[in-house]
Amino acid sequence: MPSHEPAMHDAIAHLPKVELHVHIEGTLEPELMFALAERNGVELPYASVDEVRQAYAFHNLQSFLDIYYAGARVLQTEEDFHDLAAAYLRRCHADRVRHTEIFFDPQTHTARGIPFDTVVRGLTRALADAEHELGITSQLILCFLRDQSAEAAMATLEQALLWRAHIHAVGLDSAEAGHPPEKFRTVFERARAEGFASVAHAGEEGPPEYIRQALDLLSVARIDHGVQAEQDPGLMQRLASERIPLTVCPLSNVRLCVFDRLEDHNLKRLLDADLCVSIHSDDPAYFGGYIGENYRATTDALGLSLDDLERLARNAVEGAFLDPPARQRLEEEIAQWRAAHSPGPHAD
Repeated sequence: MPSHEPAMHDAIAHLPKVELHVHIEGTLEPELMFALAERNGVELPYASVDEVRQAYAFHNLQSFLDIYYAGARVLQTEEDFHDLAAAYLRRCHADRVRHTEIFFDPQTHTARGIPFDTVVRGLTRALADAEHELGITSQLILCFLRDQSAEAAMATLEQALLWRAHIHAVGLDSAEAGHPPEKFRTVFERARAEGFASVAHAGEEGPPEYIRQALDLLSVARIDHGVQAEQDPGLMQRLASERIPLTVCPLSNVRLCVFDRLEDHNLKRLLDADLCVSIHSDDPAYFGGYIGENYRATTDALGLSLDDLERLARNAVEGAFLDPPARQRLEEEIAQWRAAHSPGPHAD
């Protein structure tokens, strides 16, 4: 192990973090999956926790989604959704996450007959508990499943209106290939009219054109993933000049074969091109790493410096849906972290 690794890992452990790209259903650890299956009398196609983990061998996004949706069947009651979010938020606390903006997929649950209200009540109760007990602030982002129809998305948006005070933004996720953002233009226009902010997954498996559509047709505030932007120099210039946040998930990208190895990931190149790129965990129970693991593994693989870590952390704060006082507090925490972990001004 290079001599700098322990010091860098210690710095990462203390770094105040903001998580902007995490799917709450993707934090369902096998142990909790089995506990909820027993609680709710759900039969799983796996005999043990180890067998579940062995099934986590994905070759593309769809192969992951097949297992992801199967696991979600155990989530049935308000208490289940509360316990799921509470477990994730405890991991946030361990990783020094100060603010998190959590995706949830109501269509995954309403299609199984689970009421929309059941999902949101369980999640929001856990978020409120975490702010009171752990000091972690949060926002909920409702994601539409892009492999379903725009009409289904619009119906989901109608359900969300009753929970407007608890849902900050809408997003777009699930299988990207063959499902361009333009398909949901009318839905996002309606969401904006109702006061929701918006984000969208684009440029993970899909082409740079999907990123352009998300910006120009959906008017999103940030792009989730966005790593395929590197194929389009003009788009790269635009993302840099407009400071469009890209919420990148390195371990997820490798597990889903977007990159062959973490050493091949383009995050460092995107950062050096002055894009507003930051590190997040995506579906950590399935991809082997919460935000802390993503920071550590990416730092080791790409040789990130303290300067890089500071920029990544500040980019996440910049991309978050925070009011100015909260943003300033987090920026001050990052400045204090840097002062504590540098022997001199910006020295590695």
